[in-house]
Amino acid sequence: MKDVNETIRQLGITLPPPPPRGGIYTPVQEFGGHFLYCSGCGPDLGDGNTVVGKVGADLTLEDGQKAARNCVLNLLANLQDKLGDLNRIKRFVKVLAFVNSTDSFTSQPQVVNGGSSLIRDIFGEERGLPARTAIGTNALPGNIACEIEVLVEID
Repeated sequence: MKDVNETIRQLGITLPPPPPRGGIYTPVQEFGGHFLYCSGCGPDLGDGNTVVGKVGADLTLEDGQKAARNCVLNLLANLQDKLGDLNRIKRFVKVLAFVNSTDSFTSQPQVVNGGSSLIRDIFGEERGLPARTAIGTNALPGNIACEIEVLVEID
């Protein structure tokens, strides 16, 4: 099994600090002894690097993919904070993604690929290709472009 921390370094990725909570909830909830459910994260990395707007109107597909990638970085920051070591992740089980998009925009799966490809690149295909749902929505909190949540299995 490849070392996730080494892969992150090789890819030149720096995880952001865990994002501040946007309400009354737990960022990562453990259940069943071997599973973590991660609350949805948006694309704000806390350093001004965020993506707001509606894909198909204000934003391009590529902008949406950047938003999805940022969401995954925030999810990984929350998982790192909870686990202390991302190598404890046995596999990603499920990704649920919401894309703030126009009624006529129908490429939500391609937007979410921006985040899914990052998970795959870091964890490999066996651990990093979960089941996935990509949904278009008319609005998201703060007009963010994307929000993603994950379910992971841990050792």
